[in-house]
Amino acid sequence: MGGMSWGAAVMALGAVVCLTGGPNSGARRTQLLFAGGGAVRAGAADWRQLAGALKRLRGRLRAEWWAAAVGLVLGVLGSSVLPVVAGAIGVPLLRRARLVREARRARERRGDAVIALCGALAGEVRAGRQPGEALLRAARDSGGLGEAQAVVLAAARFGGDVPGALAVAARQPGAEGLSGLAACWRVAVDQGAGLAAGLDRLEGALRAERDQRADLRAQLAGARSTVAMLAGLPVLGLLLGAAMGADPLRVLLHTGAGFGCLVVGGSLEGLGMWWAMRIVRGAEAT
Repeated sequence: MGGMSWGAAVMALGAVVCLTGGPNSGARRTQLLFAGGGAVRAGAADWRQLAGALKRLRGRLRAEWWAAAVGLVLGVLGSSVLPVVAGAIGVPLLRRARLVREARRARERRGDAVIALCGALAGEVRAGRQPGEALLRAARDSGGLGEAQAVVLAAARFGGDVPGALAVAARQPGAEGLSGLAACWRVAVDQGAGLAAGLDRLEGALRAERDQRADLRAQLAGARSTVAMLAGLPVLGLLLGAAMGADPLRVLLHTGAGFGCLVVGGSLEGLGMWWAMRIVRGAEAT
């Protein structure tokens, strides 16, 4: 307990020093005071520095690092290293979940950009512009081509294989609709069909698919709430036990029966969350 408390104290002292502007913040405060600003100005500057440091710290800390922080606090309160180890194990798991969530959002944003590209391109073609020029204008406004925009626009500007470039661009996550755009382009160029009409149908199909995914996600909100509630029940139990004076951390971390309950309960908790998320992911994939 003593070594862990000293470690936590050192970390807390370091955090305070960093947040307040470093070890030379006292010298800066003295300079502000004797430079004519007064104590009020020095205090206001310190508060601004503290607010800026907290904002930067919040931007740097990802959600997964709070697992390590919570584990450290529980380790200090429970006089055990087990919560610290559990918090450290939770960091890569939470990081993976965050990256998956960010990738899904990036796919959705790219899909919306592809829909906007189809609509803008159809409008440019109806305005009387040639397909290549229309694609140049629509791509700059919508950004639906993503990282392959330079290649596709070069093909459109210099008479290259635009459908082939669009097919390659469709390999980006969330940009699968560009393969339909490539098909519309190939049919319009090779057979003289109306490009605008095909783009309208493609845009409608992509919008319907996006709305269907949004509706499915709304229907699965209840299952996701169940997972969140399942994850929060142990925390609620610990708080209730502490409020009743039962000292649950000491029982769980320093007694054989409590440690057995912790292992069994943690295993069942993880299995339940995994099963619930598996159901949700299966429904989304279907």
